[in-house]
Amino acid sequence: MAEIVLTTLNARFAHAAFGLRYLLANLGDLADRAQIIEFDINQRSTDVVEKILLAHPKIVGIGVYIWNAEPATRIVGELRRLRPDLTIVLGGPEVSYETDQQEICRLADYIITGEADLAFADLCRKLLSGRRPMMRILPAELPQFEETRLPRGDNAARAGSSSHNPPLVLPYHLYTDGDLARRVIYVEASRGCPFSCEFCLSSLDVPVRNAPLELFLGEMQKLLDRGCRQFKFVDRTFNLNLNFSRSILQFFLDRIRDGLFVHFEMVPDRLPEGLRELICRFPAGILQFEVGIQTFNPAVEKLISRRQNHARLEENLRWLRANTGVHVHADLIVGLPGEDLDSFGRGFDKLVALGPQEIQVGMLKRLRGTPIVRHDAEWQMVYAPQPPYEILQTRLISFQNMQRMRRFSRYWDLLANSGNFVTTTPLIWGDDSAFEWFLKLSDWLYKSTGQTHAISLTNLSELLFRFLTLHRGMQPKPAAEVIWSDFKRVGRSDRPKFLEPYVEHADTRTVRPVGKSRQSRHGSMREV
Repeated sequence: MAEIVLTTLNARFAHAAFGLRYLLANLGDLADRAQIIEFDINQRSTDVVEKILLAHPKIVGIGVYIWNAEPATRIVGELRRLRPDLTIVLGGPEVSYETDQQEICRLADYIITGEADLAFADLCRKLLSGRRPMMRILPAELPQFEETRLPRGDNAARAGSSSHNPPLVLPYHLYTDGDLARRVIYVEASRGCPFSCEFCLSSLDVPVRNAPLELFLGEMQKLLDRGCRQFKFVDRTFNLNLNFSRSILQFFLDRIRDGLFVHFEMVPDRLPEGLRELICRFPAGILQFEVGIQTFNPAVEKLISRRQNHARLEENLRWLRANTGVHVHADLIVGLPGEDLDSFGRGFDKLVALGPQEIQVGMLKRLRGTPIVRHDAEWQMVYAPQPPYEILQTRLISFQNMQRMRRFSRYWDLLANSGNFVTTTPLIWGDDSAFEWFLKLSDWLYKSTGQTHAISLTNLSELLFRFLTLHRGMQPKPAAEVIWSDFKRVGRSDRPKFLEPYVEHADTRTVRPVGKSRQSRHGSMREV
């Protein structure tokens, strides 16, 4: 039984709903009357509704994101039909903008836009005391990690009852032992982003606010003491404040232990000596840096209000790969206004040459609220009408070519990013353009299989062997030997049948796998 149920649909079970834990942690005296119930997008809506109603709530707060907007709409619709008396409150980035255009917002009683950590608690107190706000759309005042007074302005519809808001309560104690054992543990040392990239919601989150360092590190210590070993920082610009980021890196460096893995999202052209000295001291495999490059085209960057120093960015990536054991995950976006396939391909080749272990080829998404829409007319941007609102075509990239790039992205993930073909993948292009040759492979794979999913490792290996021998002119035996070495490298000793004429079977000694994670399969340029 809980008067307040906090719920959402995660993208998968392994993800823990960080936002719900913040809401519960900041409910104050209402926390004992609330319960978190998490689901994932693969569960049936009727099963989700059943579990929510078993708690007999008066208020249901639902986190709505781009990945769960459609199933969440079904759930709200079913809750509304079954329990018309139930008060349904929505929050999250997907419903913080363009609320008048969304069916889920029409079905709900209240929508809190912005960071709802404190505003949700305030609304619940009013509702449980019989005071129902007249406004349905409640803009949240910007919560702070430390106590501060904020000007209210003239907007009487603000969700907070006072401009004197209490500081945010950190939620890390709400991760259960089961969460620590089986799920991704999200943490944040800061909120906001100082940049204004038009495709990104983070560009709307200003100013940047840091958590109180001593308090935050104390919470990280408690998680470590409870057995947490994997920390995923959701900060958009972790290395913005150098003293702050140095302190956090030093904290983890002083606490190296088996299984420790820490993920940060970094500003790619900001890596001064003070950070480098610390990063160098981490053993291989502990740090992962997500580096959002997105495009190397200066004209495109100017169009989307993105600023980055290419020379410094490239030097930083080279330094990371040559001198550290950091796993580098770099991002590029397909479909930005002003960028054609040739421009994207040149940027892709440049990034491949810089050597990150993973390159995520993402399709541009029109996130609600982002100013990227101002380019729609000039660049003929056409997006899918349903989440995740991916780009379908632009003035420079046809729908057919955009489909080719979707397949390119998927096959790159299967072959290059997976870590299963670390030695074989570079043979696809040799000394030529990685983009041109991988696009040829992608087209050939789709023509040969008609599939982008449900391709086994063995079948993928055979397809790669065929491509290398038929289209790259490799002799069968050396191609087979490289594929077999990768096969054994990831712990497989069952020699595929197509390799039998070219390679000897593994010896009787046990093949030691390199590890289960993608990061461990990639290995490192340097063992620290």
